Amino acid sequence: MTDSPHTAETAPSLAVFTRDGDTWLPGSLARGPWDPRAQHGGAPSALLAHIAESAMPEPGWQLARLSVELVRPVPIAPLTARHAVQPSRSTTRVTVDLHAGDTLVARAHGLLLRAQPLSLPAGLPGWSPAMLSPLPPNCEDRVRIPGLPDGEYFHRMAVESRVAHGDPARPGPAAAWFRLIVPLVQGAPTSPAMRVAAAADFGNGLSWILAPERYLFANADLSVHLHRLPVGEWVGLASETHADAGGAGMTLSRLYDEQGPIGVAVQTLVLRERSAAA
Repeated sequence: MTDSPHTAETAPSLAVFTRDGDTWLPGSLARGPWDPRAQHGGAPSALLAHIAESAMPEPGWQLARLSVELVRPVPIAPLTARHAVQPSRSTTRVTVDLHAGDTLVARAHGLLLRAQPLSLPAGLPGWSPAMLSPLPPNCEDRVRIPGLPDGEYFHRMAVESRVAHGDPARPGPAAAWFRLIVPLVQGAPTSPAMRVAAAADFGNGLSWILAPERYLFANADLSVHLHRLPVGEWVGLASETHADAGGAGMTLSRLYDEQGPIGVAVQTLVLRERSAAA
């Protein structure tokens, strides 16, 4: 077992974002590991989920899809959001643009469904495996991805992680559980969809296959599809990454809570050799 992961009792009490009128202020807990000036992708993705859900004028809507375009590195700087809503009887589409000054840094398209209770027959076919195991209480090791620094970063101080199977320190598929241990937005509840968006961005690093000292493999987007919202704080990812010599890659993550599957997430990867990039 490695050192104990952070818990809610030992984590900082700060939020990832605070709101000041129409401005969103990211704190140091939003920071990503590769550039101290830029956010981890999970932070703005979860913020965009929050803005999309908050755009609904009434309760009873469920986020079923969130597609995030990471147009530029999202800076640790004041951000403003503009959104547009296209409602209909059973579905509503919300587009959110996130700006740093006059620069568009991220755009999200959210699809929300009006909740409709159904009586479903027993024994419907499902995914295999139907559960991600072991469950978080039976996992001990924190996710450790090569090249990720210790310190006050989103991946370390805002999120707790526990490896379920595989070894994220080695290339190949892996699975792990993630949960936010600080508020995403100060003074606002963290919804289940926000928890998923924050966790789903970890798939690329969790299942890396190219040596990080030689290659860059940043994700340019994140698309999350949910057939149900997670129950509880933990979101599980079973992730695998594929790469092509043309410079593109993809990470597919099956998403779980402690009761079973909840959806999938896909990331498009931009692959570059570090020597060529230099």
